[in-house]
Amino acid sequence: MSLAMLLTLADSRLPIGGHVHSGGVEEAVSSGVVRDVATVELYLRRRIRTSGAVAASLAAAVCAGTLEPDRAELEADARTPSPSARTASRAQGRGLLRLAKQVWPQGDWTGVGARPHLSTVFGVVGVVSGSAPEEIAGVVVYTTMTGAATAAQRLLALDPAAVAACTIRLAEVCDRTAQEATKAMISLSDPLQDVLAERHIKRAMPLFAS
Repeated sequence: MSLAMLLTLADSRLPIGGHVHSGGVEEAVSSGVVRDVATVELYLRRRIRTSGAVAASLAAAVCAGTLEPDRAELEADARTPSPSARTASRAQGRGLLRLAKQVWPQGDWTGVGARPHLSTVFGVVGVVSGSAPEEIAGVVVYTTMTGAATAAQRLLALDPAAVAACTIRLAEVCDRTAQEATKAMISLSDPLQDVLAERHIKRAMPLFAS
């Protein structure tokens, strides 16, 4: 895949619904876990090494052809204890699938269901676009980080430059996580993010869908 295409897939403006999902940040802010740039960076590092790593490993496996999309759905469910987090993943997966079918109408989408996980769709996008598993893993990790970073910036009214500097400092962590994700499917979860996801759905007037 060309560099421009990879950058487009990693762009937060990609119309897959990511702008309405905070990756648990809204509840983390409400709970006092995330308060400033320093705690945003800690949260992002944790999210990269857990949710990002898991999703990237599944997407990379689908892209490499070692994991079929239907099996990838089961693996994603098993690695996502929070029902709310599963719902958020499937909502964004559906958005990416809608876009991908327009960009690559010649692609084989028969193995992808109507409400697939985001990681599954990214993996199939990798196949139809001729991308390497390492490239797709990198995109997944990066989007996992930037979606939460953007939400934190908006919720806490942080200096955009400070948040951008934070994400740049985490670039090495993103690269290393993406590399590890291509070696094997990662099985782990983060109880904190699971709790935040389940608390979020009980909010009376949330600003974000998750």
